[in-house]
Amino acid sequence: MAKRDYYEVLGVSKQATPEEIKKAYRKLAIANHPDRNPGDKAAEERFKEATEAYEVLSDEKKKATYDQFGFAGIDGMAGGHDYSNVYNDFSDIFGGGGGFSDIFEQFFGGGGTSSRRNSGPDAGSSLRYDISVELKDAVFGTKIEISYARQVSCTTCGGSGSASGGTKTCPYCNGTGQIRRNSGFFAVSTPCPHCGGTGRVVDHPCPACHGTGLMRKQQKINVKIPAGVDDGSRIVARGMGDAGAHGGPYGDLYVFVNVKPHKYFVRHGNDLYVQIPISFTQAALGAEINVDTIDGGKVKVAIPSGTQNGKMLRIRGKGVTALNSNGARGDMYIKIQVDVPKRLGLRAKGVMKELAGLLNETDSPSPVTFEN
Repeated sequence: MAKRDYYEVLGVSKQATPEEIKKAYRKLAIANHPDRNPGDKAAEERFKEATEAYEVLSDEKKKATYDQFGFAGIDGMAGGHDYSNVYNDFSDIFGGGGGFSDIFEQFFGGGGTSSRRNSGPDAGSSLRYDISVELKDAVFGTKIEISYARQVSCTTCGGSGSASGGTKTCPYCNGTGQIRRNSGFFAVSTPCPHCGGTGRVVDHPCPACHGTGLMRKQQKINVKIPAGVDDGSRIVARGMGDAGAHGGPYGDLYVFVNVKPHKYFVRHGNDLYVQIPISFTQAALGAEINVDTIDGGKVKVAIPSGTQNGKMLRIRGKGVTALNSNGARGDMYIKIQVDVPKRLGLRAKGVMKELAGLLNETDSPSPVTFEN
């Protein structure tokens, strides 16, 4: 397919100023950038076309040659399109310090500040540890010792990876820490796999860690479980993950909390729910009962006369400690379960029949509103 005129591609006239050319290219590049149009080949081709046009028209010499001789005059000048020169203008076009300028730096591998320096040692991996706690410990908080394995700096070489302590310039990247590869349309710079992006390699590898600077160690730490922690909560222990290679910083340890189900109590937010059975006579006449709480104590609860099955009674301040609070606690809700006796003796049956007569009970009760 024949190339389109560069001015037509950017939608500007031959008299356009450098600022107008830059503005036109910026609009096209943002609209058609591969990151914004994943899998859209047409947009990718428009992006390539606009970038090629901008490379020529933004360069005073190339523009003058193109204006005089057309495509024939710039063959060999704009052919191949490394685009690293175009990158020098990206910080002005897209704004320095992030955004599209960083994206273009990754694609073209030139011009940006980070491509001029070594990427430096990478941080170590973060680790995960799953822990199970009782509901009572989640309510009031606790401390638990855990043991896990992690990578630490080698004690023999101090993490340098070198038996002699010396390093030399990486011969693969010549100390830049970057390897540049042409990948079709793009020139991509990636951290050197031989030196890890540091630009330096060990002269004589440490025999203890084989030059990695790392060794495996069993670690024990005390993890503080805060009061009010819920199931699925995550606690971060900074710097307690794996050490980074070549002296890189340590990663973090993420402790995920699983709260075990309780035999009697059910948690909803900061409130606790418990079901307590009472006798038929206690429900009818009223009573005072002692109910267990999550902290192991008991609380006295007054049962009003005529209490119905399923009634909820609220005890303030006996629930879960609110997370990151000054000890404020939710409430405890007691669901009453009226326990109807399954077997009655002759005397009890007689008394119950007498009671039924006193209450004028009928064998044809009227329906009432259904409650879920």
